[in-house]
Amino acid sequence: MTWQKDLLSLITKSKDEKMAVAVDTSTNEYPVETIRNILSLFNEVQKKTPLIFADYKIREITDTAKVTEIPLMSHGKASYTDTLEWAKEQKIDKLFYITDVTGYFWEGLEINYDVIWLIPDKFKPQVPFGKSLNLVRQSNKK
Repeated sequence: MTWQKDLLSLITKSKDEKMAVAVDTSTNEYPVETIRNILSLFNEVQKKTPLIFADYKIREITDTAKVTEIPLMSHGKASYTDTLEWAKEQKIDKLFYITDVTGYFWEGLEINYDVIWLIPDKFKPQVPFGKSLNLVRQSNKK
């Protein structure tokens, strides 16, 4: 089963929950086409899913239907704290976070919702909490 099918299954099972998607924009090494595919999957199930672009702070809050550009940076500084706090304040049930899981977060944070770390590579880092799903880069597919 491909990652797209796995992700679509997760999204579909969560369609009655309050979901959000976050993109770690601290690196420009993520395949933009993969991110666009992810956002498209969300739009198939739940139009206008809240979308957060963040690196060491939240840069933009929009929704998956309004995305025209994905603002990836190259500085490599990521903190998940602001996004995780935003999700808690918004009473999100399930947060899907596109990241390489190399960012920081305040360890005193209380996470009372599900977090699914969407890792845009074959590399499988250990996630601090929640679950992970590896997304194989489009260019690596045979």
